[in-house]
Amino acid sequence: MSTEGGSAGLQDSKEPGEPDPALFDTGVAHPARVYNYWLGGKDNYAADREAAEQAIAANPNILPGVRANRAFLRRAVQYLAAEAGIRQFLDIGTGLPTAENTHEVAQSIAPESRIVYVDNDPIVLAHARALLTSTPEGATAYVQADAQDTGTILAEAAKILDFSQPVAVMFLMILQYIPDGDQPQQIVATLMDAVPPGSYLAQSDTAGDIDTDRVATATSRLNARMGPAQLHRRTREQMAGYYRGLDMVEPGLVPLPEWRALANPAHLIPCYAGIGRKP
Repeated sequence: MSTEGGSAGLQDSKEPGEPDPALFDTGVAHPARVYNYWLGGKDNYAADREAAEQAIAANPNILPGVRANRAFLRRAVQYLAAEAGIRQFLDIGTGLPTAENTHEVAQSIAPESRIVYVDNDPIVLAHARALLTSTPEGATAYVQADAQDTGTILAEAAKILDFSQPVAVMFLMILQYIPDGDQPQQIVATLMDAVPPGSYLAQSDTAGDIDTDRVATATSRLNARMGPAQLHRRTREQMAGYYRGLDMVEPGLVPLPEWRALANPAHLIPCYAGIGRKP
């Protein structure tokens, strides 16, 4: 089921096997469903739409930003699969299915690619069937786990991925929801320690030092409706800590649209993105 176009939408119907909305709080916005709304999807609730619209009102560049992040995902996976020769991907905080998911991009280049998606939202779990379609040569799987639960992530992913071979670990717009007190740099380090040399880290997040006033207002409005999943903006210097011990792929950690982009962005996108290689 795609969240763009064909879905009947969570507010309209519930397919067999989907979680009952009564089992979780639909009155509190969730990052995956807010992001789904920004991308034009239908798998979201009133609280998600309200939070999304409040943030857009404060910073209209959010919409170009989420589209730019999807474009970065495509460029990153194309680089990793076509140029770096990566055949295994661990996509953490994947969110709801949209067009050009990681496995679709990777397997279009290398059909034997193996992809494990990780997310903790029951709605994402319900739609995991849309992620589980793989080429016959490759594999695609889904792990329900919090990004901070590195033990579960590694144990479950090892059922699909061979950790003796290089893996691309992906954190796109997800580390920003982990507070400093929960040590996001250590989470990244734990996962990168578990993969062999030749593996890669791909990361993107909202910037704390670009378009600061508008982004701060949008963040405040979003966080007021998000419950415990608060967004934490970080500077380029802070994000550089995720890549400690890694060799940066050109052009390095840069404003998101500048990472191997084909054209200058029409809007100011307050995000950073980068890819690093484990030597």
